[in-house]
Amino acid sequence: MNRTTGDDEGARGGEHGRDRDAAGRARSARPRDGLGRPLPYGAEGVPRQPEGVVRGPEETVREAQRLLDAGMPFHAHEVFEDAWKSGPEAERDLWQGLAQLAVGLTHAARGNTAGGARLLRRGAGRLAGARPVPGAYGIDVGGLVAWARELADRTEGGGPGAVDAVAEAPRLRA
Repeated sequence: MNRTTGDDEGARGGEHGRDRDAAGRARSARPRDGLGRPLPYGAEGVPRQPEGVVRGPEETVREAQRLLDAGMPFHAHEVFEDAWKSGPEAERDLWQGLAQLAVGLTHAARGNTAGGARLLRRGAGRLAGARPVPGAYGIDVGGLVAWARELADRTEGGGPGAVDAVAEAPRLRA
């Protein structure tokens, strides 16, 4: 999708050139790559995840795993974000922790290894402290916590232990 031009100035945000929705909220219409980085207007990007989609827990896990397997952790993060915003309060830490793991992978894959490691640890901590969700929809919470902490240790600082974070995408279920 290209930036709105011409007589639809309000949707573009006027002098600042920011894309806006009909209510005037900032919305980037720029295409994105598989890691969620903005590309120039008119460039071919990957389809974005629609925002605010209410999915059941099984569908959330299935869609997020598909995106992780495709090397798109940024998009998986958006799926988990929808789950935490639309799901029950008792499950918020589960979905937020998973979203933080996905965005940690995103940062590490973009080259921000220190930020990626920090978010992986934050997500692991949130998952470790989450209220138990009976069955946790088959999600291997303990395995993900251990995986995230170990990957954060290897990724930190981008030195010789750094890894290809996208290739390290987790299996959500054991």
